[in-house]
Amino acid sequence: MIYYYVIALLVFLADRVTKWLVVTYMELGQSIPLWEGVFHLTSHRNRGAAFGILQNQRAFFIVITLAVIVGIVWYLRRVYKESALVSWALALILGGAVGNFYDRVLTGQVVDFFDFTLIHFPIFNVADSAIVIGVGLFVIDGLRELLVNGRDRKYE
Repeated sequence: MIYYYVIALLVFLADRVTKWLVVTYMELGQSIPLWEGVFHLTSHRNRGAAFGILQNQRAFFIVITLAVIVGIVWYLRRVYKESALVSWALALILGGAVGNFYDRVLTGQVVDFFDFTLIHFPIFNVADSAIVIGVGLFVIDGLRELLVNGRDRKYE
């Protein structure tokens, strides 16, 4: 089980290092094109959640994130022997949640910097990416479970 906590720790560390680099070497609002018009590194701060919703709700996010972290640790202890895919998903979500939690507790805002300018997608970070990938793994596991076991179930 410790393996999955190491994965979460690596996600957290990657998130911290990349955010530190952005804060240290970029001005707020500065944008560095890596692929002009498609993908930029843009120094941004977000006091809300995804897509900028719930701005300035720091206490709310801290409480919710603490509950999520406790829930993930509890659930990981229950499933790590049964499903590697779900355990990976939980590890990625845990690392990402702790990464953004760290920002919110220390500064009240999250450092974002991945900017897909071609499609005007909201700017995000490593923690956000890990959370999305983890949720995607949950969806894949759920679909797999439905396809494998769903045929045997009778729905009345």
